[in-house]
Amino acid sequence: MVIGIAPRVDFACKLLLGSPDHPAITIHFLNAVLGGDPKITQVQIRNPIAGKRFDEDKLSILDILATDDHDRLIYIEIQTTLPAGLAERLTYYAASQLIEQLGEGDSYRDLRPSIGICILDAMLFRDSASLHLDFQLRSRTGERLTDCLQIHLLELPKYVPETDNDVPSDSIRQWMHFFRFAAKSTPEELHRQLHDPVFTEAIGVLEMIAKNPEERRFYESRLKMQRDEEARLEAAREQGIEQGVEQGVEQGEVIGRVRVLQSLAGVEESTVEQLRNKSLEELSEMAANLKQQLRDRG
Repeated sequence: MVIGIAPRVDFACKLLLGSPDHPAITIHFLNAVLGGDPKITQVQIRNPIAGKRFDEDKLSILDILATDDHDRLIYIEIQTTLPAGLAERLTYYAASQLIEQLGEGDSYRDLRPSIGICILDAMLFRDSASLHLDFQLRSRTGERLTDCLQIHLLELPKYVPETDNDVPSDSIRQWMHFFRFAAKSTPEELHRQLHDPVFTEAIGVLEMIAKNPEERRFYESRLKMQRDEEARLEAAREQGIEQGVEQGVEQGEVIGRVRVLQSLAGVEESTVEQLRNKSLEELSEMAANLKQQLRDRG
């Protein structure tokens, strides 16, 4: 039987990567994303879910804040859509973690790296083939200014297994495979494809959510909220396309009217490209002025 719990739902992701009960999962994931240099051996979750912790009205509770044994501050989130200003928001969160470290009299030398990690079930950089994008402060020729500010994007849709039995070759691909396909896989299928023992523990977390009535209920509520948000964004996108088409048709009609009126008025005709650069209001005003010129001539 398939697992039926998607780690892309923020609640499941939080229990996987943000639980003090499963530090090995978080450590493996962070070493995969950050390259393991220096290697992380310990991690402290700074905002664990504990006790009766469910609050369906607050999305931010399901982000993950952690500190590793190199005193780096790490922020992890999962996104299934492309909200407006995502890149700017990720930058803001990472920068906030950086500046909040210093108090009066503290030295800049005491700053520890602030790292943002976004698992993105969408594509922000469609023209890049990279599954994992690592943003740091560097010059155009590659010199690194500092490692104090980092943002990592994992764009899940870019990961495609070569075959049904494909065994991902590196830890980043293993995690992307897990996030993309765990819900529709059986535990046995995942064990064959993901050999590291940490994935046995990760599979167990998903199975626990499926079997625990309270956690399953909250998972389902978060899944519904996620789907509702996706539907809202899709409806807004479709409405925007329809409005753009309608506006385009209307603009085309007014452009044609302006060129005919220019010809009748004996003035130099504008090119279609010149008129396309004008707003609908400007085109309508041009048409009205040309009509008035023709009326004035009798």
